Amino acid sequence: MTGYLGSYATLGLLLLASVLFFLVAFGANRLLRPARPADPVSKRTTYECGLDPVGGDWAQMKIRYFVYAYLYLLFAVEAVFLFPWAVIFARPGFGLVTVAEMAVFVAVLALGILYAWRKNILRWS
Repeated sequence: MTGYLGSYATLGLLLLASVLFFLVAFGANRLLRPARPADPVSKRTTYECGLDPVGGDWAQMKIRYFVYAYLYLLFAVEAVFLFPWAVIFARPGFGLVTVAEMAVFVAVLALGILYAWRKNILRWS
């Protein structure tokens, strides 16, 4: 019983330490920051990589960049799902149903990459 409650005490101490760290960090920020900015006008202007903004606020971007980001995210998530499956694969009692489920998962992802390839989405131009 003590071991069970001891784990809750550890969790409570960790939560208390995190709240104290948060309060100390924000308190130090409040004490150390300047009360007023050196130039109030520059405080309210748009900041763009250290340069003055040029042109309007509307800029078109090619959808291709989003497709690459989406494909990267898709295959990163695939790796996250495949890793635990690969680790548990060596255990006894690993059924054929689980292997079939993973095969379906990989097949759906393979169809997605095949579709992207056939539509020339992966071609950088």
